[in-house]
Amino acid sequence: MLGIIGVSAFGLTLPATRIVVPYLDPVFIGLGRAVLAALFAAILLFWFRQKIPSKHQISKLFVVALGVVVGFPVFSSWAMQYVPASHGGVVLGILPLATALVSVLIGNERPGISFWLVSAFGSGLVILYSLLKGSGGMHIADVALLGAIISAAVGYAVGARLSKEIGGWQVICWALVLAFPFIIAPAIYYAPTSLLNVTVAGYASFLYLALVSQLFAFFVWYKGLALGGIARVSQAQLLQPFVTLFASGLFLGEIIDTQTVLIVVLVVGSVWLGKRMPIRQKI
Repeated sequence: MLGIIGVSAFGLTLPATRIVVPYLDPVFIGLGRAVLAALFAAILLFWFRQKIPSKHQISKLFVVALGVVVGFPVFSSWAMQYVPASHGGVVLGILPLATALVSVLIGNERPGISFWLVSAFGSGLVILYSLLKGSGGMHIADVALLGAIISAAVGYAVGARLSKEIGGWQVICWALVLAFPFIIAPAIYYAPTSLLNVTVAGYASFLYLALVSQLFAFFVWYKGLALGGIARVSQAQLLQPFVTLFASGLFLGEIIDTQTVLIVVLVVGSVWLGKRMPIRQKI
């Protein structure tokens, strides 16, 4: 249930980004939301008197920060300049499998050949969709979305393992605080000279990205991954493309064609099937 709550919150990230991206630079959206979230995170850590992580934990927190504080927000914001949120939702459909794969790499599991075959099939579907929607060519935004997928998968898997040591909400809070000195300068550099042209919906979307997508959603997400296991709970992300598609149609008026829905169903099916493939423990 915690995983589903977190995924539902993450599912609104691309539509919210799509709403605000006409008014703000994508780099500012990605880093500015993290700066605002970091301020709240610092207050929470100070208020609850959290112990400073060890050097080993700090190194892992920097990996988490690179993935979910910098990588995913910036890559996804940049992509939303060029493709609909519904398109991004479909491409991100392989994120559950990517998260599971990273959890295998940093854990002690070894997948069988059937797992890799299903993984290749799901990835092929996403590439096919990108080619079809890009008039026969891979759109540059799809490269950014691939960067977002890799960033999120690494940040999710490493953060989930670390949350077993220091707690779920502490992981994202410490990652934000550690990233703050490095992101404040570029965030200010790319900040708009005026905010007068930003609509109320734009302000609301940016606040959602900062306080929900970048902060509070991770509280339940990391907690769920820690409790139920990364590979298992990460499959709650199967719901994320559907949440994104629904929100895209509801808030952005994007037309969701039959082809898009079909690809989403096939991608979700391939990821679900992949998680049913045998994985044995390393000796």
